[in-house]
Amino acid sequence: MTDLFNTPIDRRGTHSTKWDAMKRLFDVSPDDGLAMWTADSCYPTAPCVIEAVRKAADHGIFGYSWDHEDYKAAVQWWMKARHGWQIETDWVLTSQGLGNAIALSLDVWSEPGDPIVIFTPVYHEFAIKIEKAGRTVVECPLRRDGDQYELDLDDAQARLTGKEKLLIWCSPQNPSGRVWTRDELRAVAEFAARNDLILVSDEIHHDLVFPGSTFVPIDVAAPEHRDRMVILTAASKTFNIAGQRTGNMIIPDDTLREAMKHRLASLDYKPSALGVAMIMAAYTPEGAEWADAQVAHLAANAALFDEGINAIPGVHSLPLQSTYLAWVDFSGTGMSAEEVARRIRDDAKIAVSPGPSFGAGGEMFQRFNLAAPRSTIEEAVRRMQAAFGDLQ
Repeated sequence: MTDLFNTPIDRRGTHSTKWDAMKRLFDVSPDDGLAMWTADSCYPTAPCVIEAVRKAADHGIFGYSWDHEDYKAAVQWWMKARHGWQIETDWVLTSQGLGNAIALSLDVWSEPGDPIVIFTPVYHEFAIKIEKAGRTVVECPLRRDGDQYELDLDDAQARLTGKEKLLIWCSPQNPSGRVWTRDELRAVAEFAARNDLILVSDEIHHDLVFPGSTFVPIDVAAPEHRDRMVILTAASKTFNIAGQRTGNMIIPDDTLREAMKHRLASLDYKPSALGVAMIMAAYTPEGAEWADAQVAHLAANAALFDEGINAIPGVHSLPLQSTYLAWVDFSGTGMSAEEVARRIRDDAKIAVSPGPSFGAGGEMFQRFNLAAPRSTIEEAVRRMQAAFGDLQ
């Protein structure tokens, strides 16, 4: 399947956020720039998913639909086959993607002004969603130990007032690619229980785990705390179908699930029929084979990127355990964050996700998206080495 991931496709002029918005957001022109920021991939989705779209188009009718039992059974099969997680189909509720699921969770289980806990640095949309909802962000910094982030729950406990309502958790961790251990996940669940927090676990990158690491769903790690768990999953990152805006809220607890079902009904929400069809095609043995091939491609991209970036004095790309998002530390350059960003933008002409947007701990980092053909990674490394070529 190598050619599937290494054939360049021009996404400019297709209403692609990643490419067509990068001039406005980052002042990098798509004409000669590289889009390595937002988390979608620059190669086609799995052939089985494309075939499902062709079949739907040939049918020619796109009427009302719903997240029917066949869809939920496909989600159930995938979680069991890929992650050893046995779920019930009635636990599965759909949302318009995981950003929407986070917003819905804030709406259902908190009130304006409530403090919401996140562990930083973390996916910047957590804080954005919290602030848009009129809630207050409580940052609990992770502790960096060499190339890895660790929990500091004593420090986190000291930052809480007892008024917090939710903990929004990221597993695997974005932006660092950290895969949490079973013991760490159990500690997070116990922390949530001790502080009476609803635990919203964003597990969207769970399929993009590199050899040597094993992802554990938080419900598998700490089932005794499922009475406060809302687990968010989607095929969107794995299969590059985020534009279909279809995600899952897997809620084992009856009370929590009924509260969310009521809110969805009040909003007259139903999922995209085409999104449902695509995910059902993805969550099959054919989709699994493609996903495994993609992980091999991403691991090779990461190795190439890390070797080239780490050759720049003072620059260090943390080794990835998962995701396709390289987290690069520029603190050793002695430059200001502004100068680092300027060189990447103006000299290398690469649009990346700025580290400070990920919260405390991200100040001297930049995040690079590696889900692209190998030639893109090679070009990015060449540009970065040239942009920082004066460093000794």
